Amino acid sequence: MSKSIVSALALSAALSSHAPAFAQDAPGDDQKITDTIVVTGTRADGGVSTATFGSSITVLRAEDLRDRQTQQVSDILRDVPGIAVSRTGPVGGLTQVRIRGAEGNHTLVMIDGIEASDATYGEYDFATLFADDGARVEVLRGEQSALYGSDAIGGVINYITASGRDLPGFSARLEGGAFDTVQGGVRGAGIVGDLDYALTGSYSGIGGYVIAPGGSRKIGSKIGTLGGKFGYQIGSVALRAVARYNHTDAELNNQDYFVTGNATDEGGSYKNDAFYGLVGARIGNADDRWVNDFSAQMQDSKRTYFDQDRAVESGSAGQRQKASWVSTLRLGSGPISHSLTGAVDYEREEFHNRGAISAANPKRSTTNWGFVGQYDLKLDDRAGIGLAIRHNENSRFRNDTTWRAQASYRFNFGTRLHAATGTGVKAPTFSELFGYSPTSGFVGNPNLKPEKSTGWEVGVEQSFLDGDARIDATYFEADLKDKIVSTFSPVYTAINAPGKSPHKGVEVSADANLPAGFRFNASYTYLDAENEAGIVLIRRAKHIGSANLAWRSSDDRFGATVTVRHNGKQLDTNFATYVTAPLDAFTLVNLGAAFEVSDGISIYGRVENLFKERYVENVGFLTAGRAAYGGVRIRL
Repeated sequence: MSKSIVSALALSAALSSHAPAFAQDAPGDDQKITDTIVVTGTRADGGVSTATFGSSITVLRAEDLRDRQTQQVSDILRDVPGIAVSRTGPVGGLTQVRIRGAEGNHTLVMIDGIEASDATYGEYDFATLFADDGARVEVLRGEQSALYGSDAIGGVINYITASGRDLPGFSARLEGGAFDTVQGGVRGAGIVGDLDYALTGSYSGIGGYVIAPGGSRKIGSKIGTLGGKFGYQIGSVALRAVARYNHTDAELNNQDYFVTGNATDEGGSYKNDAFYGLVGARIGNADDRWVNDFSAQMQDSKRTYFDQDRAVESGSAGQRQKASWVSTLRLGSGPISHSLTGAVDYEREEFHNRGAISAANPKRSTTNWGFVGQYDLKLDDRAGIGLAIRHNENSRFRNDTTWRAQASYRFNFGTRLHAATGTGVKAPTFSELFGYSPTSGFVGNPNLKPEKSTGWEVGVEQSFLDGDARIDATYFEADLKDKIVSTFSPVYTAINAPGKSPHKGVEVSADANLPAGFRFNASYTYLDAENEAGIVLIRRAKHIGSANLAWRSSDDRFGATVTVRHNGKQLDTNFATYVTAPLDAFTLVNLGAAFEVSDGISIYGRVENLFKERYVENVGFLTAGRAAYGGVRIRL
């Protein structure tokens, strides 16, 4: 990678802060960098304004996803401060997202408010999430178990699709390119009386590329998703429903666990079927001072692993059912307002191994009751304070109580101070408790106890250029105890490690509307994450940065974007020697452009890894070289 590109990225990072949140505007709108309402940062009805919110939150707008021609949502998450992404092989390979040095299963992932993690593994595989037209992403960082319970140690990622009222009409896209790629999507949405609807479908077929060093076997995948989102208003009652189905069929490489630790030029595949569903009702009064929300949701996933002859090797099935009641009472009027929120969550998770080993490992289940209390104070758009506490009653583990406090204050000269602190908890996953792998020899440990984390952050944000630019810097620290780690003696299993695992770092990013239709944003993260023995954790680079420069013509018919993403040196484990191995830093440059040839019809193209950087994200697994794609998009 040329020194000029690396220098440009470093300069961009030096200007940056955690990315501010934006309202979801129509593509191409020229707007100030304004505060907006986010729903992920609170359990209170109506969400919370980023102007008075103390915790770090980033919103990736529909326009951001469009300009960067995002296919896999995990790719654009690399532009969010505090986030590290690693993918094993090509599209379809396990894709993990870590926030502020926490583990991948310490991130709570929601899709339209539905907990999306696989109940078996307690983690969401981002390989299956492709961007829908009009969707946005909210990323809330820091311990959030006081609001959401288990999993939310590193933070929360909420993927929100557009409703029929947000984005009515028909849209479709189709593209092809490198590695025998064919992918696309279709969306139809609208309003019929008091009913709004949105129906979506997407498909990604990748012929693949070789990931085994010195090999010749190409690894590909086929991933399809169907979704529906509905709303119906009856006076003061708003009904909603969400359904989503995902099917993944992806090839896998075996791994040499004895000599090199590399992927080998042979292997099988896996299939995963996941269904998500939610129904809910919001009931308000005349002035919405008291609002009650009732919802029920479910997630069902079945995963099967095959050998190279397509014979079943192993599998698992996990289910989650959840019901919630959230009640919000608003008090006061004028410049000072208060709100009191109470919530009750009931959750049941089930798991069982499938295939030949299922008889020896019967179905397991865990139930949990969560009781939440939350208070929020707001002074105009100048100041805000929020307090939350949650008590969990669990059928398998000791009951626990978590809390969160956050505050924000904005001065007249555009400076905003913000801070937050809280605790988090993560229950052991079913796979850690009862899992079994005939390939690796892993055996679960039913005596594990939950992991716990305490953290805090403080930051300063500054807006300038008459609201056209904003910079923010945040310092954070967290201590994780009872961390679940692997041990290989006397057997390969999981244990709670003694001591604490400290994480600390700085998140910086900047965003600016520039003259002549240009828009710039950048982020940089410095992370120091260690285990209980003071050893640097794997797949968490100390330095991660990104910079994006997008341009739109004045008539909004032509646009272009350049994206630079840098991942610093990091460590990974060689599973043949169980010794950590260094992975070199890498910098990737992507270019994209789009042109509207006629009303509602656009053609677009992009080049990923423009300079053909050679890099790896996991020991022994090769990555893609330069790749080009082109497609057509229709919006009516």
